[in-house]
Amino acid sequence: MPRTKIAGIGMYVPQNVVTNNDLLKYMDTSDEWIQERTGIKERRYADRTGETTTTMGVEASKIAIERAGLTPQDIDFIIFATLSPDYYFPGCGVLLQRAMKMKEIGALDVRNQCSGFLYAISIGDQFIKTGMYKNILVIGSEKHSFGLDFSTRGRNISVIFGDGAGAIVLQPTTRENQGILSTHLHSDGESAEILAMFNPGTHANHWTAEPVADFNQTEAGDMFMSHAMIDKAQNFPIMDGPSVFKKAVVKFPEVIMESLNANGLKPSDIAMLIPHQANLRIAQFVQQKLGLNNEQVYNNIDRYGNTTAASVPIALCEAWEQGKIKEGDLVCLAAFGSGFTWGSALLRW
Repeated sequence: MPRTKIAGIGMYVPQNVVTNNDLLKYMDTSDEWIQERTGIKERRYADRTGETTTTMGVEASKIAIERAGLTPQDIDFIIFATLSPDYYFPGCGVLLQRAMKMKEIGALDVRNQCSGFLYAISIGDQFIKTGMYKNILVIGSEKHSFGLDFSTRGRNISVIFGDGAGAIVLQPTTRENQGILSTHLHSDGESAEILAMFNPGTHANHWTAEPVADFNQTEAGDMFMSHAMIDKAQNFPIMDGPSVFKKAVVKFPEVIMESLNANGLKPSDIAMLIPHQANLRIAQFVQQKLGLNNEQVYNNIDRYGNTTAASVPIALCEAWEQGKIKEGDLVCLAAFGSGFTWGSALLRW
């Protein structure tokens, strides 16, 4: 059975740089407050009408496909991970297929938030290993800036997130000591509501003791979004930051160690760890827990913020472009996010 290798990688971030100080015009915060809690100095925001989650994914995909020595016509399957799709439906995968003028290939959309790219890689790995597909395009892309609460009320979330996209091309390889060694995926929905965006949705207040949406009480229809929900800011994401932090610092190192143990390896064997860029403090905790030095971990959250499904491929691309990842290096990817879902992938570059 062949292994799966990353044959090409690309990234795209919008030109619009938004610093912490730029956010002061919308909310009561400070550069010091944001950096102390998250490590973020700036992030990128997509053009409000000129760029979408899909168009950013297209730009990253063009680079990845070219670096793989392919054309869009060579791609035979698309996996698109995002929590901020262009439309509620259809998904971004078919929009990208259309924009890149690809063949009538399959397109799968993954909704696993911060761990979406890890889930997408794992899915692609299975398709490659079974021989079903030969050139799989995997994208992680987010346009968070379109749906954040830019007020003091929403600052705990809004200061964290940014926009951007990353993409890779997966191919089979028969070379020994190359490719994805294993992937490991987990979930625990017990505390799903502490990091969530409830509305619009069909939940009808089913899962929570206290209502999270003021629906119009009509006999039929008119439940998806109401003026009351908008007036009460019920259409923005919510997060219990401390609780998320406590869970992440446990599950992050666990799933990394799971991948190492599955392959008879140890933390010191890792040449580069690419953690999801959720919070610099989480990444630093994981680094310390595993005994890794600064050269073994790549972080760029200070420049891009949390780009959710895009953060791992953007960081991976940058690390590779800067020569920090070389052929034969052991690379570990790991992510944790809303759901909760988390995962890791261990590969030999």
